[in-house]
Amino acid sequence: MARPTDTLSLLKDISNGVLTQISYQSRDDEGTQSPTETLNRRRGSCRDFAVLLAEAARRLGFGARIVSGYLSDPEMSLVGSVGSGSTHAWVEIFVPGAGWIAFDPTNRSVGSQNLIPVAVGRDIHHIAPVSGSYSGGRGAHSDLAVGVAVQLAKNDHAAAMEEWTDRPSGSRS
Repeated sequence: MARPTDTLSLLKDISNGVLTQISYQSRDDEGTQSPTETLNRRRGSCRDFAVLLAEAARRLGFGARIVSGYLSDPEMSLVGSVGSGSTHAWVEIFVPGAGWIAFDPTNRSVGSQNLIPVAVGRDIHHIAPVSGSYSGGRGAHSDLAVGVAVQLAKNDHAAAMEEWTDRPSGSRS
């Protein structure tokens, strides 16, 4: 008898399969493809990947939400990155006993490293990280620039633990 697949391995395989089977294509135009369009076209943006993965997880009975935010990638080594502060979309899937886990099918990653969430929702149309409009006269110029700087918090737990373990054993409290 075959061993059952554990939940996390199944979800990782599905997430990794998105980029394996579908080509990433950056798109500046508004809107998101349906999962069927993404599968038929065999290409899509991070938004399209997120919508496809969320729908696949829901079909298996998992709770899934789409997250919109920024990708922190100073080395510019991740797919879809144009430096620190690139807008990005990914999925969080509820795994019983573990809670919400981030899956980034665009970069084949699990966990929230390099991901800065701004908005979370069931439908990607409700979670644009930046939206709005501008009206002006002819020749009016509109420009938007986003910069994201990620810094380690002063009270970061890992730093505090390192500091604690560096103390002489008699002074630890």
